[in-house]
Amino acid sequence: MTNGAASQTSTESALTEDSDGEEFDPKGTLALILTYFGILVVMWFFMYFVEFLGNELVVIG
Repeated sequence: MTNGAASQTSTESALTEDSDGEEFDPKGTLALILTYFGILVVMWFFMYFVEFLGNELVVIG
């Protein structure tokens, strides 16, 4: 029975050490999302103001 108690204690300490090792940092994810959104906005401005605004809208041919 002593082996079981020692095993349980070592398992608990291993779980405690694992959870403190590496924490999630959302700043990089937010920066990546904002970068992609910025690229999307720039592409939209290019398509609207450069491609469509200067030309007349043609549905067929």
